[in-house]
Amino acid sequence: MSTVSTVGAVTAPVVREARVALRWGLQHGLPRLAVRRGAREGDLQSLLLADPPTWREPYAFHERVRAAGPLLTGRFTCMSASHEVVREVLGGADFGVGALHDTPLPQLRRLLDWAGRDRPTHPVEPPSMLAVDPPDHTRYRRLVSKVFTARAVQGLRPRVEELAGELLDELAARGPVADVVRDYALRLPVAVIAEVLGVPPEHREEVRAFEAGVAGSLEVAAPWREVRAVDAALRGFDAWIGEHLQRLRRDPGDDLLSRLVTVTDDEGGAQLSDRELRATAGLLLAAGFETTVNLLGSATALLLQHPDQLALVRADPGLWPGVVEESLRLESPVQLTSRRALRTTRAGGCEVRAGARVVLLLGAANRDPGVFTDPTRFDVRRANAREHVAFSAGRHFCLGAALARLEGEVGLRALFGRFPGLALEPGARRTTTRVLRGWRSLPVRLG
Repeated sequence: MSTVSTVGAVTAPVVREARVALRWGLQHGLPRLAVRRGAREGDLQSLLLADPPTWREPYAFHERVRAAGPLLTGRFTCMSASHEVVREVLGGADFGVGALHDTPLPQLRRLLDWAGRDRPTHPVEPPSMLAVDPPDHTRYRRLVSKVFTARAVQGLRPRVEELAGELLDELAARGPVADVVRDYALRLPVAVIAEVLGVPPEHREEVRAFEAGVAGSLEVAAPWREVRAVDAALRGFDAWIGEHLQRLRRDPGDDLLSRLVTVTDDEGGAQLSDRELRATAGLLLAAGFETTVNLLGSATALLLQHPDQLALVRADPGLWPGVVEESLRLESPVQLTSRRALRTTRAGGCEVRAGARVVLLLGAANRDPGVFTDPTRFDVRRANAREHVAFSAGRHFCLGAALARLEGEVGLRALFGRFPGLALEPGARRTTTRVLRGWRSLPVRLG
């Protein structure tokens, strides 16, 4: 090996590590320092990111934000707990998803460009559908929507029912005590996503291993160790999905990803690029998986904690969709999102300057007493539960919402149907993330 190639082989990993470190510093490290200082000085918004008790049990904090008015202007961003303002911003043409890379500062932009040169495809960074605005988003969503139709999702119902039955058979064989999250809520979405991505059963565990790291990509102000783990997981997923897409191009199946590989735009015959396909697959894995896991875990806990509501559902199985919607409302799997003002505008009657970031507390909006009567009560017959914003709203409304609802309904109905004596055991533990809310562990006695 020549000296040049030897030096290059040694240098490449060092440069890659330096780029990861720089991305962390700009996107997570500096914000962590800023919000810690803000929290010490009493800035209400900083508490959400800097104070673990606040993000682990956020609802008291949400009420403090709500009491401050429809739009709270803080040191770093604006923030809202109002259902009306959240929908206004999510659906407004004056707001977009613009990321840190949109900074007008040329020096910072050059640093970000260098740091991002060899980064792996990220599920919540461009070209992910969650991170682009029109016209790119319009073209992107039009293509993906041709595949993720209501009919296509409902066509998955028999297979989801079959997969849930197989997992519950295994659960029953291992009983009498199980962890609903580890043994069921985690495994069902992996099996379903594997079907959507065209992954053979023998490779499901690979998908699960990637997911464990990729899910961390949804976090904000994350510590260095987590960001490194996420980068490694994303690189592994990028390599795997690249090979998988090549296999699907050679031998497409009936799965939805195979259809995405070949779908074309009626207006010009354009297709999704390879990077866009990778981003879509990563988004399905990270966002779709986490939403469903947290939905299944939270709904199970809520039903077992409210036996009167469980009795209603047992008496009327037609209420299972209501269980899903009310669980999404009361314990939103995704607790917050944000938007950037594309121009100086107004929200909630307040001025928002161009470039300002608005943090939208989805979990708080879903407990807004102006929209939901007695909002902290779990009510499977709540008439307007579906007015929640757990799946966002506007142009970025979650494309996988129908699939998450299907998995939630089928998964819960099957679980409680198989184990009518299901009961909570001690030892339940919450997740410890800022953006996502659910259960890390939920021990139960199968009965």
